[in-house]
Amino acid sequence: MLNKSEQLSNLKVGVIGIPGKWSTEVLADRLEAKTGFRTVMDVRDIALHLDTNKVFCKGLDLTELDGVIIKKISQVYSPTTEDRIHILSHLEALGVPVFSPTGSMGKLINRLSGTLALQQGGIPMPKTRITESVEAAFEIVREFGAAILKPLYSTKARGMVYLREEDSDETVRTQLAEYQQTQPLLYIQQALNLHGRDLGMVFIGGEYFCTYARVGNAEAWNTTINSGGRYEMFEPDAELIELGRRSQACFDLSFTTVDIALTDEGPVVFEVSAFGGFKGALDGCHLDAAEAYANYVLSSIDNQKGN
Repeated sequence: MLNKSEQLSNLKVGVIGIPGKWSTEVLADRLEAKTGFRTVMDVRDIALHLDTNKVFCKGLDLTELDGVIIKKISQVYSPTTEDRIHILSHLEALGVPVFSPTGSMGKLINRLSGTLALQQGGIPMPKTRITESVEAAFEIVREFGAAILKPLYSTKARGMVYLREEDSDETVRTQLAEYQQTQPLLYIQQALNLHGRDLGMVFIGGEYFCTYARVGNAEAWNTTINSGGRYEMFEPDAELIELGRRSQACFDLSFTTVDIALTDEGPVVFEVSAFGGFKGALDGCHLDAAEAYANYVLSSIDNQKGN
């Protein structure tokens, strides 16, 4: 009989991500170190053959793998990202374990569906309103004071527009009208005082892993690393961890980061990530989330096989 280490070393788990990107490659490295098998796949190279119920990537039959991890499915979110999720859902339906489950990730590609899931789960969020009416949007912005327009498909604050309380009525109306040229459905969120920091709370298989802070550049309105922010360690209390746990429990994700801010009105959740990154945990908390995630995936597959 094979021992546990030998059982895991026989597993073949592929990584769908962005070839050459650190988070994709480091996850593949961790899996290779444990199993001896390594493959990184660009989702654009995947071909679904419905006539034979096969899924290929450059000659590799994905239906013969023991599992697939979707580390990244797109550099930026778009309706095409949802189409890619649908393709991979068929691989899942054929019996190949997919991490995270495609149904869970699909809810988070579109900002509105993810927000509604959190709202229905009773999760505290900034005041958020959605409309197609520019006039209604104008009234909402003026009621909020400062507001942020958020695209339905975006990550890392890309495409967001900050409307300041001191902006003139004409400026606000113009920005709303221009924004609606590319974003017909206006997603408007009240801008809160984040005190220059928000949090990334990491969960693996629904279990708390760590929390890091993103500390913003004083010249930027958001705290993203893309805008000059930096990672720092943060120690949350039990109540804050429970908020993060409840938030990610609105979905069924193998690996995720919950974005939380500590505001004057109390903690609020901005979103739950469909994929989540490893850099914040490494730089902020000095923890190897890729290693922990690889261990979780291999153990899950092994348990499903009944070993």
